[in-house]
Amino acid sequence: MMETEVKIPAVGESITSGILASWQKQNGERVRSGEVLFTFETDKVSTEITAPQSGVLQIQTPEGSEVKIGEVVALIQEDESGEPVGSPSPDDSKPHSVQNEPTAEASIPSHSPLPFSPSSESPSIPQEEGLHELPPFKAEPEGLRATPLSAVGPKSPEERVTRKRLSPLRRKIAAQLVLAQQTAAMLTTFNECDMGAVLSMRSRVQEMFQKKYEIKLGLMSIFLKAAVAGLRSVPQINARLDGEELVENHYFDIGVAVGTERGLIVPVVRDVDQKSFWELEREIAGFAEKAREGKIKIEDLQGGVFTVSNGGIYGSLLSTPILNAPQSGILGLHKIQDRPIAVDGQVVIRPMMYLALSYDHRVIDGREAVSFLIKIKESIEDPMRLMLEL
Repeated sequence: MMETEVKIPAVGESITSGILASWQKQNGERVRSGEVLFTFETDKVSTEITAPQSGVLQIQTPEGSEVKIGEVVALIQEDESGEPVGSPSPDDSKPHSVQNEPTAEASIPSHSPLPFSPSSESPSIPQEEGLHELPPFKAEPEGLRATPLSAVGPKSPEERVTRKRLSPLRRKIAAQLVLAQQTAAMLTTFNECDMGAVLSMRSRVQEMFQKKYEIKLGLMSIFLKAAVAGLRSVPQINARLDGEELVENHYFDIGVAVGTERGLIVPVVRDVDQKSFWELEREIAGFAEKAREGKIKIEDLQGGVFTVSNGGIYGSLLSTPILNAPQSGILGLHKIQDRPIAVDGQVVIRPMMYLALSYDHRVIDGREAVSFLIKIKESIEDPMRLMLEL
């Protein structure tokens, strides 16, 4: 009887190990060539590994285990009769489970649910009984009485907390954030922009845009174009330190922060300056779909020169984003909120957004950071500038 080894494949030059996150098939189950067997997670990507041939799966490594590239995690037994070979052990036949990793949105305060209380609806009281009369008390049946709190007893130390190993991606995120703060002289400057013109323009063209391109015109493509205008206006933002040398970039590959169940990832939109709005929207939507399905590739995450992060979709009003090393700048977008502002001596209500630029002060001076945000503000408040690349 022939057996084929299922090994952890190489998924990148710098990756030597990862986590066998979840088995999609059970031990002893018949699988077909090309079917997804398990998900392999690294500090950069999540990859679905497929069956190299048809046969009966014999799992060797449980999910949640850390495994090395080339390690054998299962066998596939060929069976010419088509019947399953071997019987899974009682323990192995049970599907393994692993808790989902915390999301990138965990940075947003999570509000605890309200304490449990009985139904808020008042008992139905006939009108003639009067407003101040209560229905007679009825004793609860023996089986429905609540257990006194004193009978429950205190929880053991093990029951009070849950410990679990960080995923490779979460460990990588933690290391990158600490690295950025330890190696860069990071500073954040702020501005605000009136979103009225952009929202009005988008409302006017949305139906035609969606009909022609089969995708909605969002705000991210507009801000990506505005970022290009800012980088062109202030080239110092599009630079980074490499040892004692300053590397100036003359291209516009911009990262877009995307929150996933596994953590925050930053896929890179290439050559933003050369793409139309609909091409940018299609590429952003494609990244979002790949992120949800865990199909982001390493090359999708490499090579960005600048990053745009939109915390406004989660309701964030103001934040100080952390640099995505080795980049020297990141633009934080926030919630659009109607606020009173002064226009021509009059107080009016306008849809406003706070903008935040975090930057490496070793590379970028305050004057340059402020100039960049002003360029973003001008582009958003007069979107015709973006159309004409002014």
